[in-house]
Amino acid sequence: MAKDSSFDIVSEVDMQEMDNAVNQTRKEISQRYDFKGSKAQITLEADSLKLTAEDEYKINAMLDMLKGKMIKRQVPIKALDPGKMEGASGGTVKMTVKIQKGISKEKAKDVIAYIKDLKLKVQAQIMDDQLRVTGAKKDDLQLVIQKLKEKDFGIDLQFINFR
Repeated sequence: MAKDSSFDIVSEVDMQEMDNAVNQTRKEISQRYDFKGSKAQITLEADSLKLTAEDEYKINAMLDMLKGKMIKRQVPIKALDPGKMEGASGGTVKMTVKIQKGISKEKAKDVIAYIKDLKLKVQAQIMDDQLRVTGAKKDDLQLVIQKLKEKDFGIDLQFINFR
């Protein structure tokens, strides 16, 4: 019997590249005229970003700068999950932006349902925060990858360990 082929579906963020994008954004903030003398700052924590500024305009501008830097560094902007604006001390506004790592159970179920709807002879299973898709034919697996790339699940999907 031929061995089944498989691949994994993950949603990962290269945190080193994310750190580089945050540092570039900080540098741009320090150099931009409209941010001169402001209390705008952006900090990277384990799995989130903290943005602080005087008003909503500056926070949105910082977020746009960060997204531009992330795109240049091939960090998926779908990994950002901006929270709501909150008032902070000293008349400032803050926002927490979560960095999504892994595939949540709900998203994984959506992806598996989509794969089943393709009516191909493949099986998908949830493994912690990633999915494994197995099948006898590599062509079927490649078709699954192609179809998943075409559909938007609201998260960035990478395909690894194709064997």
